Amino acid sequence: MQRLSWALVLAACAAALVLALAQFRGAQPAAAPGTPAAGGRWVTFEGACDASGAVPIDARHFAVADDEDNVIRVYDAFSGGRPVQRTNLSPRLALQRKGESDIEAATSVNGKAFWLSSHARNKKGAVDPNRSLLITTELPALDQRIELRGQVYRRLLDDLQQTPELARYELARAAELGPREPGGLNLEGLTATPEGALLIGFRSPVPGGKALIVPLLNPEEASNAGPLRFGAPLELELSGLGIRSLSHWRGQYLIAAGPSGDGDGPRRLYRWRGPGTQPVLAVERELGDANPEAFFTAEDNGEILVLSDDGARRIGGKACKKLGKKGRKSFRGLWLRLPEVGS
Repeated sequence: MQRLSWALVLAACAAALVLALAQFRGAQPAAAPGTPAAGGRWVTFEGACDASGAVPIDARHFAVADDEDNVIRVYDAFSGGRPVQRTNLSPRLALQRKGESDIEAATSVNGKAFWLSSHARNKKGAVDPNRSLLITTELPALDQRIELRGQVYRRLLDDLQQTPELARYELARAAELGPREPGGLNLEGLTATPEGALLIGFRSPVPGGKALIVPLLNPEEASNAGPLRFGAPLELELSGLGIRSLSHWRGQYLIAAGPSGDGDGPRRLYRWRGPGTQPVLAVERELGDANPEAFFTAEDNGEILVLSDDGARRIGGKACKKLGKKGRKSFRGLWLRLPEVGS
């Protein structure tokens, strides 16, 4: 009888240990395969490959665009997996022909979310009106689809070209170049300032080897008739790299930088205090095989989540973006705790 009692006690302890381990694992971000990067940890998100602009919903959830379709997906940033909500914007965008809007950046301000297309020519070098949009929506939520606010703005490039302070960048000429040509126009960064303006980050051109940011002063007009007004341009020293994503977090800006063209090159993360200062590296080491193109930076979180555009990452011998609708598409997020400034 005593042996039986001890056996029952040991069995109960073992069961409790298994339950505790399961609960601990459930509270951690799901692991994802990837090259270790800067001491971070990976999470896998299913259903898309090409993560681009993201908007935080709360301290745990974010909405993210995929630059290969027109779907906004909502994910749990800690557990990853399948989206908890999705909205296909295609029927609402009145696209001129079937295709992608090439959303590359997103942010939120004053109760609205903004989604920015690349404004670049397509892969064949042809003008594609679907890729020249600035979309205003309601803030994403967990329990409802995303609704548009007002009209979709299609004249951002015209407004940029007509701004005298931007004349020296010859943006009209840059817009005539294909994405694989040096200097071809490509917008990939967008974030809000504490004052309610938006900062537009250029992947290309990179004038004089400097990354270009243009402040958008009246974003509320994007859902109306416009025109949009811009502030003085900012040129940042990013070692010749272009801007792949922007975010504002805890009194500073975060910049994901990478090659301005399609070639290989370093991907780096920078901190930036804003106009009048120059960026500094946020992470000294390389980012492994991550291809950062979006951030999830909830103010309440002590870490940031860097979202990787994994369209070219091979899964089962194929590039993720080539897997098709039935393929197991996925992209990764890299959780990082940034060093304290000065440490």
